[in-house]
Amino acid sequence: MFKLLILGLLFYIIGNPLIAIVVLLLILYFLDRRFVGVFPSLSKPIKRARNISKLRAQIAASPSDVSSRHELARLLIERRKYTEALKILESISNHYQDSAEYWDDVGTARLRTGNLVQGEADILHALKLNSRVKYGRPYLRLADALSDSDREKALRYLEQFHSSHSSSSEAYYLLGYTYQLVGKPENAKTSYKESIDVYRSLPKYKKRQERKWAVRSFFRSLFIS
Repeated sequence: MFKLLILGLLFYIIGNPLIAIVVLLLILYFLDRRFVGVFPSLSKPIKRARNISKLRAQIAASPSDVSSRHELARLLIERRKYTEALKILESISNHYQDSAEYWDDVGTARLRTGNLVQGEADILHALKLNSRVKYGRPYLRLADALSDSDREKALRYLEQFHSSHSSSSEAYYLLGYTYQLVGKPENAKTSYKESIDVYRSLPKYKKRQERKWAVRSFFRSLFIS
C-alpha cells in the first residue's frame, strides 16, 4: 500500500507513469543498497573491470609480479573466465605451494572447467592446509559441483560445512541454497529458517552486515513446497 501511495505521489509530481515507476525503482534500489543489500551492486562489475585492466597493465610492465597475477586470476574467476584464470594460476604455482587460498582458487577454476576429480583434490588440499579457508565456502563449492554426479558426497560436504558454521546468517543461507541444488527441499527450508533465527539473535552492529542473507532466506523459503 505504501509503495502505491509513493507511486501515486511520483505520478502526480512527474506526470508520466513510466518515469514515475523508474524513479520508484531507483529509490527502492538505493534504499536496499543502503540498508539491506539484496540487490546486486551496479558499480561492482565496473570496479572489477577497471581493476582487471589495471592489473593487466601492471603485469605487462612487470611480468614477475606474482601477487598481481594471483589477484588477476581471482577477479577472472569472479567474471567466470575460468580457463584464463586457471592458466594464470598454473603459471605461478611454484610461489604458492603452501597457500590454502591459492589451492582453493585453482580447484574452483578446475571444477568450473569440468575437471571435477582434480578440482576436488585441489580444494581438499586447500582445506587440509587450512580447514577454515574462505570461511568454509570450499565445502559449498564442492557440494555444488558434485550435486549431479555424486549426491551423497555432496551432502557430506554440506554437513562438514554445517558443523563448523553455526553463528552466521550467510552460512545458513548458502547451506540452504546448496541443499536446494542437491534436491533436499526440507533441509533447505530448515537452513533458511536457521538463517533468519541467527540474524534475530545477532547484536545490532552485526545485523547490517547479515541482513541481506536473512531477507534472501525469507524469500527463498516462500518458494519451497
